Formats: sequence, C-alpha cells, structure tokens
Amino acid sequence: MTDFSKEIIFQTTRSGGKGGQNVNKVETAVIASFHIDSSLLLKEDQKNLLKEKLSNRINSEGYLQIKSQTYRTQLQNKEEAIQKINELIQNALKKKKLRIATKISKAVKQKRIDSKKKKSVIKSDRKKFRPGDY
Repeated sequence: MTDFSKEIIFQTTRSGGKGGQNVNKVETAVIASFHIDSSLLLKEDQKNLLKEKLSNRINSEGYLQIKSQTYRTQLQNKEEAIQKINELIQNALKKKKLRIATKISKAVKQKRIDSKKKKSVIKSDRKKFRPGDY
C-alpha cells in the first residue's frame, strides 16, 4: 500500500458542532487536498482511472479533497484525513473481479416446471364442476 502523505496539502479550519469555546477558538478541522495530475507516485493510466472513479470528489482544479473534523486535536484529524485519502485511492485502483456467467442446472429447470404444473393443477381444481364439461 502506497502512502500519499508526502503529496497531500493540508489546510486547517474551525470545526463545527459541539465543543463550546474550543470550537470557536481552535482550528482543529483539517482539509486535505491531493492533486492527482502532479502526483509522482501514480502512473498516467492510474491518474485517469482515479479521475474517472472519484470524479464526484474532485474539484475543478483537479484536487481530491477530504475534510476531517471527528477529533478534537488537529494531529488526529490530520492522520484521519491521510488515512481516508489513502483508502480512497487504493479502493479506486483495485480491479473488480470479473463475473463468471453460470448456467442454470437441469435439476433447477425441472423443479421450476414441476412447481408450475403443481400450481396449475391447484388452480384448475378450484373451478366449479359442470356436468357437461367431463
């Protein structure tokens, strides 16, 4: 697993939510930005794949941005942001397993037909008996 922390740009802001005076004074929230095009750790095809898969998280300048404000310290939020970006990139670069098409077995087909026949017999038995129908 590659660590992209050296290429991440950090920006701090005041986080919202509970915390009283601490929230109003201290900039504990961290916004981590990773510029995909200028990355030295990624190949060109990987960059294109990231842009395609993470397009909803990439802004107009080409930065992948993550905000972390879970913890009350800036350092913990910074570590969480790094972890989030690393996970996002690793998951986007994973190749999906190809689905192998399987055939329906003869036994399953026969079971389906038998159940349909059984259901039709049940429904036909519900009909009223008329003397001239036999």
